Amino acid sequence: MRLFTQIGAYLLLMRRTFTRPEKHTVLYTQVMREIEKVGINSIVIVLVISIFVGAVITIQTNYNIENPLLPRYLIGVTVRDSLLLEFSSTMVALLLAGKVGSSIASELGMMRVTEQIDALEVMGVNPASLLILPKIIAAMFFFPILCLLSIGMGLLGGYLTCLLADVIPPSDYIYGIQYAFYPHYITYAMTKTVVYALIITSVSSFLGYYVEGGAVEVGKSSTRAVVHSCVLIILANLVLTETLLQ
Repeated sequence: MRLFTQIGAYLLLMRRTFTRPEKHTVLYTQVMREIEKVGINSIVIVLVISIFVGAVITIQTNYNIENPLLPRYLIGVTVRDSLLLEFSSTMVALLLAGKVGSSIASELGMMRVTEQIDALEVMGVNPASLLILPKIIAAMFFFPILCLLSIGMGLLGGYLTCLLADVIPPSDYIYGIQYAFYPHYITYAMTKTVVYALIITSVSSFLGYYVEGGAVEVGKSSTRAVVHSCVLIILANLVLTETLLQ
């Protein structure tokens, strides 16, 4: 019964969140601020991890392709498809769930325990729309940009590995990146990223918004936000993969 209660409370909160904002200028200002917090501040870690992952996938693929009959450009194909289909969307989302999700839950949790949210309600302001909606909009807008940057840096990491570690000729790697490319893979990655952005921000906001207690409970809500977001991302990945790759 607790599960259904939580789901009902979540849906009610989302209904309050997606109501018409009182002032569009305030919403715009909040969205710009959240883009910096949830998006721009995550660029460096996404780029660094992506370039090393691209390098690792290149080395591992070269190690596992031992058959001399297999063309070497398949390494480029594998790196490209691994980044497009899984890493740059799902794996980056799991990373952002830990960084962004915990931050959102902690921020809203502290506002709840310090009664700032209660003060907004007393003043007749809709706290859900004011505090949560900008986070959702910012994440759904900027996370796809992070996904594209991750793809580009992962491919660059593979290229630098070919260039510096002499895995395969860089020309073969570039040919493999271009070989049998399906533009639908980009759409697939972007669609998954938008869904993941909604999951991370909405679930983390819900767990932080309804914190009860003190600072200890805020910390626990932050941990629950990361765990729940990661589990839902994996489940959504299964559903979206089955739906979009048919």
